[in-house]
Amino acid sequence: MSSIRCIPATSLRTGMYLHKIGGSWLSHPFLRNSFLVADPEDVRRILEAGIDSVWIDEAKGDALQDVEAVGDAPYPDQAGAVVDFPELPAVPQPSGGARDALRKPGVTPLAAEIERARGICLAGKSQIRELFGELRLGNTVSQQSVLPLVEEIQASVWRNPAALISVARLKTHDDYSYLHSVAVSALMLALARQLGLDAEQARLAGIGGLMHDLGKAFMPLDVLNKPGKLTDEEFEIMKTHAAAGAQALREGGAEAGVVDIALSHHERMDGRGYPHALKEPDISLLARMGAVCDVYDAVTSIRPYKRPWDPAAAMREMARWDGHFDRRIFNAFVKSVGIYPLGALVRLASEHLAVVVEPGVESLLKPRVRVFYSLRSREKILVRTLDLAEPGCSDSIVGPENPEQWGFANLEALWL
Repeated sequence: MSSIRCIPATSLRTGMYLHKIGGSWLSHPFLRNSFLVADPEDVRRILEAGIDSVWIDEAKGDALQDVEAVGDAPYPDQAGAVVDFPELPAVPQPSGGARDALRKPGVTPLAAEIERARGICLAGKSQIRELFGELRLGNTVSQQSVLPLVEEIQASVWRNPAALISVARLKTHDDYSYLHSVAVSALMLALARQLGLDAEQARLAGIGGLMHDLGKAFMPLDVLNKPGKLTDEEFEIMKTHAAAGAQALREGGAEAGVVDIALSHHERMDGRGYPHALKEPDISLLARMGAVCDVYDAVTSIRPYKRPWDPAAAMREMARWDGHFDRRIFNAFVKSVGIYPLGALVRLASEHLAVVVEPGVESLLKPRVRVFYSLRSREKILVRTLDLAEPGCSDSIVGPENPEQWGFANLEALWL
């Protein structure tokens, strides 16, 4: 008798070993399909994802008790196909629009997810700092040690992609090296979802994004923390961080995809990147993704020698960099983050300025914005929220604006 049993998702309990989740990775917020269910939160996340059924392995965890199993149903074979799956008994589920909403990422209200994102950023900053410290002491680090953090990042991205990406962007110079890693992991996972990558590739993308800059632990601190622009000689030193990080990951037993992200995220499609000046055919998918995510977070973050770019301006400028990025991946990245990302300052056709408070769902050009400034009177006005996608809305975005040119400070207060 097989120990693998198919049960309704509503019968899943802590202590059971999850062998397989019904549906594809795009239907659930986990990096893995199989693990021991130790946290009631995992059960809740599965039910919120609208998943009907799961397979459990009773040889590795608790057996089914006091509930009726779906039976000894065949489970997915190694290729992922489901064979002779029986009709499931009726299981209470949300109906109509409520169920449709649960199946979509972004169902958690932004304000609630921002609070969770703050906690993830604090934990992530602490863990990446520890990894840097271990490497500086000459110790090895394992990719397995970061998997719980990557799963937290993935779950946040699944609940509401804009929250963690935007909170991590608000890093200080002192936090940059650590929170940059958290931000790139979140961006990689959001991009993996947009590209429709499978669970294995998404897992590597998230881990690789989190560990892509570990080579900076080997850089001289006076160069790494220099408050001004690097000289040509200093930049040549900094360029060695890619190979150094890849070597450290290899020594720690990291998978090839994770190593490749660390080694090749500064390569360019036209062959003008480093460390090996690879050209388009020789740059892997994960490295191409890493290039886009790394640059976007870097240019939208506070750096010692420059002010951060506004998120919308960053998208516009990066789109002009011919030969730098894989065009298909960059276009998918724009869709995952938004043409006008959370926090972007925009000019409206009504001659007002507004800050994007939630990316558009149906249209990238129609986010929710918070209007706060009149261009006619040149003064701040009573703040109001406007959903540009509402059928009756006659306003629209003319284009992005630079907050520095207007002298605005602390625009985060309008969306945090």
